[in-house]
Amino acid sequence: MTRQLVHKIERANNKPRVLISGSAIGIYGQHFDQPVDETTPITGGFSHALCKAWEDEALRAETQGVRVAIVRTGLVIGKDGGFLSKMLLPFKLGLGGPIGDGTQWMSWIHLEDEIALIEFLIDHAEARGAFNATAPLPVTNALFTKALAKRLHRPAIIASPKWLLNLLLGERSSLLIESQRVLPKRASDLGFTFKFRTLEDALSATL
Repeated sequence: MTRQLVHKIERANNKPRVLISGSAIGIYGQHFDQPVDETTPITGGFSHALCKAWEDEALRAETQGVRVAIVRTGLVIGKDGGFLSKMLLPFKLGLGGPIGDGTQWMSWIHLEDEIALIEFLIDHAEARGAFNATAPLPVTNALFTKALAKRLHRPAIIASPKWLLNLLLGERSSLLIESQRVLPKRASDLGFTFKFRTLEDALSATL
């Protein structure tokens, strides 16, 4: 779809001023405790290669004089859909818990901040290239589990083995299993302000 959109831009007499293209923090791959920003090298693997190829297609629009901003989205917290909706039922039943040892980092963003960041990138002519759409305070899976269980007033002591997530979610499980401590450096440097900086505030507004 992105390739077709860029083809239409190439043929258009009146070209758009800006193209906002979606991507994901999965492009960075496994980085354990190392903080990751937009300058971090991209590692190999299926999801990483897919994101890179997708971004390259969007960036071709720059040859047409179109400003391109790429949004690398983390785990979105919202009231409808998203990864949180898949976690709520077991947690409400008291069957929630950390994934594996819970030490992997989870880089999240509230849906309202995601939308606000996209609007920010549209409005700011100096915004070009990749931007991490993640809150400035990522948490480990253990801390995320504890905060979610506390919000739902449930225990969270049953750990989920990584092999089970691989079975249930397939390649998407890498979003919950890989450790990515992603920081929104470029957005913050441009002056974007997050409404939901802490996980507790985001879960409170959502649940």
